[in-house]
Amino acid sequence: QVAASREKIHSRDRNLWHISHEGGELEDPANAPLPSTWQLTRSPQESPDCDEQVTLGFEKGIPVSVNRMKLDPVSLVELLNEIGGRNAIGRVDLVENRFVGIKSRGCYETPGGTLLVAAHRELEALCLEREVAHFKQHVALKYAELVYFGQWFTPLREALDAFVEATQQNITGTITLSLYKGNISVVCRESEYSLYRTDLSSFTMGDSYNQKDAEGFIRILGLPSRSRARSRAEVEK
Repeated sequence: QVAASREKIHSRDRNLWHISHEGGELEDPANAPLPSTWQLTRSPQESPDCDEQVTLGFEKGIPVSVNRMKLDPVSLVELLNEIGGRNAIGRVDLVENRFVGIKSRGCYETPGGTLLVAAHRELEALCLEREVAHFKQHVALKYAELVYFGQWFTPLREALDAFVEATQQNITGTITLSLYKGNISVVCRESEYSLYRTDLSSFTMGDSYNQKDAEGFIRILGLPSRSRARSRAEVEK
């Protein structure tokens, strides 16, 4: 059954991850989407007046639990869609550059995906060393472009997958988010692979970092490796 009609003229595509809305009044970027456009998410005005906290667990970069409860991938995304949707999380209204060179405007809803990306980024910020984290940002843009342009079955996509998989070996831990009327804030970050060390980051570091050291610049360059080595040694005990 085709849902579109003369009264409901939006073109929609929906899967587990998202729903997209195009056509109708959305073809003019000067028009705001109608309230009836949105199907998975509440508006901020309709969402609860108190925040809701959700804890996401990851193992080697893969989401495995919500609020300490282990779930299969489909159930996990479905639950996060519900949680994010009722808190006005995951609405996107954008003008995009299509493969053929034209611009188009669409509205998207991906409440569960938005929560997963937010939590995963926070965990990576805790566990990835600087150079890997910075380079991965470039890889992410290229990867998204490949997929958008239909280049899934290509050697480059496979090579990028290998890089991403290597970066995820220590992305294990939990992130707690606070959701409030479309906003996401971080409450807690926990991982046994965390590279964050209070003795190196504190403003009262004592002897951990000697600011008068003549080789200070070299010491700064070596901090990520030192932190990683000490964390790895503790995990392997």
